[in-house]
Amino acid sequence: MRGRPALPTVSRAPRRHRTRRRADMPLLGGVRPPIASLIVLLLVVAALTVVGLGSIHGEQVPVAVLGGEQQIAADLAVSERTAIDAEAATVRRTGDSYTVTGRAATPAAVLKSVAATRKAVLGGALLDTQSGRTLATSGEPVPLNGVDAKAPTGDHGTTPPRLVTSGTGQRVLYFAKVTLPAQAMDANQDQNPDAALPQRRQWLLVVSEALPTLTSYGDGRTAQVLDARGNVLATAARGTAQPLDGPDGGLPAQAGAAASGHGPDASGSLLGATSGGRRTVAGWASVASSSGSGDANGLGLVVLTSRPVPVTGASVDYSRFAMIAAGALAAIALLVGLLLRLTVQRPLLRLYLSADRVARGAGESGGPRAMEELARPVPVHGFGELARIGRALESLRRQLLGESGPQEAPVRRGPGCRVLAAVALLLVAVWAVPLIFLLNRADTASAVPSPVVADQQARTEIAANRIRQSLDGSYTDLTDVAKDLSGRTTAAQTEVLKRTLADHHQYRSLYLIGRTGDIVLRVGKTPLRTLVHVPEGSGITTVNTSGRIPAIAGYAQIPAAKDGGVVLFGEIDVNALNSQLPRPKLGGVWVTDAKYKVLAASVGYQAFEPLPGSGLTRLATSTQSAPGTAGTATSAVLSSSSGPSVAAAAPLAQSGPTAGLGWRVVTAEPAVALQLPAFQAEQRTMLAGILGLTVGVACLGWLHIVVIRPLRTMAVLAERLAGGDRRTVLYPVNHDEAGSVTRSLELIRQALAERGRASRSGHAAAAPPGAPAHSRHTSAPPR
Repeated sequence: MRGRPALPTVSRAPRRHRTRRRADMPLLGGVRPPIASLIVLLLVVAALTVVGLGSIHGEQVPVAVLGGEQQIAADLAVSERTAIDAEAATVRRTGDSYTVTGRAATPAAVLKSVAATRKAVLGGALLDTQSGRTLATSGEPVPLNGVDAKAPTGDHGTTPPRLVTSGTGQRVLYFAKVTLPAQAMDANQDQNPDAALPQRRQWLLVVSEALPTLTSYGDGRTAQVLDARGNVLATAARGTAQPLDGPDGGLPAQAGAAASGHGPDASGSLLGATSGGRRTVAGWASVASSSGSGDANGLGLVVLTSRPVPVTGASVDYSRFAMIAAGALAAIALLVGLLLRLTVQRPLLRLYLSADRVARGAGESGGPRAMEELARPVPVHGFGELARIGRALESLRRQLLGESGPQEAPVRRGPGCRVLAAVALLLVAVWAVPLIFLLNRADTASAVPSPVVADQQARTEIAANRIRQSLDGSYTDLTDVAKDLSGRTTAAQTEVLKRTLADHHQYRSLYLIGRTGDIVLRVGKTPLRTLVHVPEGSGITTVNTSGRIPAIAGYAQIPAAKDGGVVLFGEIDVNALNSQLPRPKLGGVWVTDAKYKVLAASVGYQAFEPLPGSGLTRLATSTQSAPGTAGTATSAVLSSSSGPSVAAAAPLAQSGPTAGLGWRVVTAEPAVALQLPAFQAEQRTMLAGILGLTVGVACLGWLHIVVIRPLRTMAVLAERLAGGDRRTVLYPVNHDEAGSVTRSLELIRQALAERGRASRSGHAAAAPPGAPAHSRHTSAPPR
């Protein structure tokens, strides 16, 4: 038949030229690999259960508490770095945007214009970049030792900040270039020839400021800023926190040494002394950024946080449970392997040998050899399909001997090999299902230590403060730009807005709104605003309440506008806001408006959608301590369909331009992501159960596909053949035991069909009773 594989035929060649099949021929695949794989893989899962659960041990201070302190230090380091970078950028922009207001520009006037008006500046100096001479000073003395105004600047044409020591403490020096127009230089030359030579067109501005304010979050926590040697530069404490002195006095030095031995963005944790059932845990983080482009990278600063936490005395050990579970699985693996070997593998191999023997006898051309092959009965082993095939093969053997005719198989049949596979899978499931759903379930009420919940709240407050600083910085920038726009022509205002948009990448659009609410001047992308109004004063607001993208904008009144009532708006790119939210081990972070609708998030979200879960909404609502107030931070362990999580919520700001918005910052970290023994045991117990069940399904499914299903088909065909069906051809599918039995049955069918044709044609010669019919060719004498 077309498309069919070549069928085995009864050989009519002399026996000495025929290749005989051996019963011990190598087989590819077959019944052995799935059963052996099932046993081996279940034993591997048992070993992994011992290793995974046996390695979980409780500590006096949980790893999650140490990790939380490390992340808090890293968050504060990011805030410190951001503040330094922002201040350095502001000083540079102030110098770059300096504009001569009169024809004469003396050094003292320039210094007063660019430095004295800034509140953060404690002292300032103006240096000549050609001679290095100090031209003017203001405020407290600026330590200029080591400052070379003539030296080449750093990356991108800027001089990075420098940490120095003055008589009043540690100071950070920020640098900026001040370029004067030629006409201003020429006019100043008449008054001071030495300081105003025509070729001197650039001065170096140096301002001295204190380190950015450090804030401590969480009751009992101390935060410090250290230099590379471990010297404390600034300290902040909250609640009952105490300085790191006495037996813990070495922690600053340890943190400084650890930071100096690691690269940027490095962080870690330390353990201090134990006192009164509490132990000091500390976290440190380098202020330098791994990107290498931050202004704070060269300062060598380290943030150190510490606080005492209760020592847990209860020991946690899952070794006994692991040994019991692994032993039970090993016993099930051996029992299932023995069951399948005795009921499937061994009977199938014996059936393979018997079918091969009967097929050889059917292929012989008579004589003692054929009688020898067919004389022995076919033993019936196993049950189900294997027993049915064995009985059919015995019937075929007798038909070949002429002892009986075709025999119909009984209609009622017992359970088959599928029942064995189902029983084996049930045994594996009896072990796996309790591990997946019942055993080692963590109690969320007691499994999460209170310090971990407090750390989540502290980190949420830090995130809220970081966002608030970003929005406040945008507001301050817009206020300065609004002052710069006052009294300018439209063309000049356009240039100022373009320069501002280029310098401040957080804006997507800058535009001016007139008294009617219409946009009178715009640079950047098309505004997203849908609320047409002219607000009073300055601040931060949202300018739409629907759409795909939330539109958060800062606004500031332009003073002394010619037509009056002109407001500068700067729409903040929501992607720039979203990029500030993700932090390691903090989980999901959401910024919501006063109605708890999402404005920004660290994970995928839709604009103005509710928080993902009623528990988070209730937590955000609980931060509202009294109507009209900003509220206070809160935290809790929440349960949901996706599992327990440690969540916290905090108001965005207590003061400043964003305080009246009622916005909230909400965070949630899945409890399974925390390195807590109870949740680690739950995860690994579930993983062991899933692995065991997967191995059972995979291997028994493999056995069903390559053995059981072919046996079911073969049993039907063998019974039809024994019942007299000589027309249905049996095609072997696989080169394994089942395929070999199928090929043997096909050889038997061909022999019986040939005998039937010979009998019908009248050419069958007299033969001894039971001998098979001779072929049309003369057979060779027996060897």
